[in-house]
Amino acid sequence: MRKKILFSAFIFIVIATVYRFSIFSPELVSFSGPTMGTTYTVKFYTTENVKKPSDLKVGVDAALVRVNKLMSTYDPNSELSVFNKLPENQFSNISEDMAYVIDKALLISEMSGGEYDITIGPLVNLWGFGPGKREDKVPSQVLIDEAKSRVGYHYLKLDGRRLTKEKNIYVDLSSIAKGYGVDMVAQVLQSKGVQNYLIEVGGEILSKGVKADGESWKVAIESPAGGHEIVERILSVTDVAVATSGDYRNYFEKNGVRYSHTISPKTGRPITHRLVSVTVVDKTTTMADGLATAITVLGPEKGFEFAQKNGIAAYLLIKTDFGFEERPSDAFKPYLQ
Repeated sequence: MRKKILFSAFIFIVIATVYRFSIFSPELVSFSGPTMGTTYTVKFYTTENVKKPSDLKVGVDAALVRVNKLMSTYDPNSELSVFNKLPENQFSNISEDMAYVIDKALLISEMSGGEYDITIGPLVNLWGFGPGKREDKVPSQVLIDEAKSRVGYHYLKLDGRRLTKEKNIYVDLSSIAKGYGVDMVAQVLQSKGVQNYLIEVGGEILSKGVKADGESWKVAIESPAGGHEIVERILSVTDVAVATSGDYRNYFEKNGVRYSHTISPKTGRPITHRLVSVTVVDKTTTMADGLATAITVLGPEKGFEFAQKNGIAAYLLIKTDFGFEERPSDAFKPYLQ
C-alpha cells in the first residue's frame, strides 16, 4: 500500500513538472519609441524569463539614450560635441563605445579612399543638414572651399581610446551611429536571454534567430518612388544586419534643383549621380550602416566596383529614364532567392 502511495505521488510530481514546462508558448510581441531624431521598433519572441515588452523596454531605452548622449551632434553636451569644440592639436580620452565606432568609420574611410569621411561635419552644417536652423540655401563656392579645407579623416587620429584632432575638424557620426544603436539594443536583448528578435532604428535593422514557425524574418526594401507605400524587394534574413542609405528623403530643392543630404567630401557638394538607394547586409549594423553610406557617395559605377572588390553584400537601385535598375553585388544575390 505504501509503495502504491509513493508511486502515485511520483506520477503526480512528474505530471506536474511536465505541465509546468509545457504551458509556456513563445509569443511575438513588440514595442517602439522615439530615438536619435527618428523611431525604433523591437519585435521579439517571449521566453520564460521575458514575457512582456516592459521586461526589455527600460533597458533598450537606456541603451539608445546612452548612444545618443555619446554621439549626437545635436546635443551640445554629448561626448562627440565636447570633442568637436576642442582646438586643433588637442586630444580627448573617449569612451570605448565611441572609440569602436570611430575605428570602424576610419576603416571604411581607408577602404573607400576617403569617399566616406566622418569629418564631413563642416560641409554638412554649411549645407543646412546639421544642428541649427535649416535655411535651404546653396552656399557660395568660397564657403564650400573653406569648409572643405577642414575635412579629412587623416586629421583624426585614434590610439586606443585617445582621440586627437590635428586640424580644426568637426566629426559627424550620423552615417554610422544609428547602426551602432541597433547593435547595442541587441546586446540588451541577448543579456536577457532573448534569442529570436528583429530590431529597427530609423530603417537600420538587425535580425536574430527565426520566427515561431521556423521561417526567417522578412525585411522589405522600400522603393524610392513610393517610400513606405511601395516595396521594391523582400529579403529573408537570419542573424544578419541590413542597412539602407538613400537620397530620396532628406533633401531640399532650390530653383528646380534637388540637393541631397549626402555630401561628397571630394566636391564639397551634395551627390548628383543616379544612385538613389543602397542596401547592405553585414554581420553588424554598425558596418552595414557605414558601408551603405560609403557606396552611396561613391555612386553607381564606383560603388558597385567597391562592393564587388570587398565582398560586400550590396543592393543598388539606380534611377533610369524608365524607372529603376537593380544592381546586386555577387555577395548579395543569395538574399534575393
